[in-house]
Amino acid sequence: MDERPASLKELKEGSYVSIDGEPCRVTKIELSKPGKHGSAKARVEAVGIFDDKKRSIMKPADADCLIPMIDKRTGQVVSVSGNIVQLMDLADYTTFEAILPDELRAKAQPGIEISYWRFGTRILLKN
Repeated sequence: MDERPASLKELKEGSYVSIDGEPCRVTKIELSKPGKHGSAKARVEAVGIFDDKKRSIMKPADADCLIPMIDKRTGQVVSVSGNIVQLMDLADYTTFEAILPDELRAKAQPGIEISYWRFGTRILLKN
């Protein structure tokens, strides 16, 4: 997977972080003040991009975390078969298959362009 290290205190709401190997969008960040004998703590709450599950981590604010490198591209629909769609990338003309979400089922017709996100081998179709 493509990930880069970063500090927890660099995260902002709406940015991405990898929690338990799953790419997530940050929804809330709480930073506590440093105490007499400890360092500041950061609590990060996030929602998974692919599965919409809530996840959270709590670590020292200067601890490292992993930021997923999400590749955002556009593809053209080649064919639709049930809930599987075959796409051709418009940059390098490679073809691949992805699972078609219910909200895009009516829009997905051959010849239509759809944007998608690629994280490693996983693909998420967007509107």
